[in-house]
Amino acid sequence: MPFCTQCGHQAATTDVFCASCGGKQTDAPSGNRWSGGSSTSNGAGADPLSGLTPRTASILCYIPTIGWIPAIIVLAARKFKADRMVRFHAFQGLYLFAAWLVVQWVVRPLSMTLPDHFVRLDRILEAAIIGVSIFMMVKASHNEPYVLPIIGELAQRSATEH
Repeated sequence: MPFCTQCGHQAATTDVFCASCGGKQTDAPSGNRWSGGSSTSNGAGADPLSGLTPRTASILCYIPTIGWIPAIIVLAARKFKADRMVRFHAFQGLYLFAAWLVVQWVVRPLSMTLPDHFVRLDRILEAAIIGVSIFMMVKASHNEPYVLPIIGELAQRSATEH
């Protein structure tokens, strides 16, 4: 059953005005004049990533500690399915995040057992990963593919597989 595009009240498909609020029912872009209660003019199949450029998508994949979220979204999106460069950056960002997790879950607990006068290896590795993330954000902003050692090669292989 359709709903009013203004107030969300149930209405008949033939109503031109809502019986509850009196709002005029406008046609949606798909030819259907009911938007299911939403007052937006986007169709039901509108792509939420339509405004996202490949360059921006690549940069977002390298945000330290949370870049895995846009990377997964990019890899799942139909828009970037054929864009090998964006997929490469998404996989490389995921693998960089996996390295971050190894430092957090393995190296940090091990370095906590060392006496205080030792240099904490986990802090050095965390700083290095953040530095690499920033470096990769700059490279991605210039549309330059830069293959990191080990994880970059894995990302290349992953990006070419479908």
